[in-house]
Amino acid sequence: MTDDPWTGQRAALGNFLRAQRRLANLSLREMAERTKVSNAYLSQIERGLHAPSVRVLRAIGQALDLSAEAMLAQAGFVDRPQATGDEDATAAPVGAGTEAAIRRDPALTEDQKEALLTVYRSYRGSNRA
Repeated sequence: MTDDPWTGQRAALGNFLRAQRRLANLSLREMAERTKVSNAYLSQIERGLHAPSVRVLRAIGQALDLSAEAMLAQAGFVDRPQATGDEDATAAPVGAGTEAAIRRDPALTEDQKEALLTVYRSYRGSNRA
């Protein structure tokens, strides 16, 4: 086991990026062409072996039409608000119950929960447009 505290965040980011690339129906080679980043390096990022630079994150975000906020949040540079459990259910935003259920699921690892939440938020965001 590794002592690197960023391992989980790199893995979650990689899972998220792979899911987004697949949703966009892009191969690694096509993604590499769009981002001007080698497909070998993109593969390593998707597998959580490397943390991408801001330049690479920006290129990936542009290629996948993802916001900077979504990319930075998934990379662990921006904190997401955490539910406290004290919120009024009538004031909760749509989808908050789904997110809370994902966070409570004991069968998922924290990395899996974060990846699932990111994909869920991405779907909801694209449906608002």
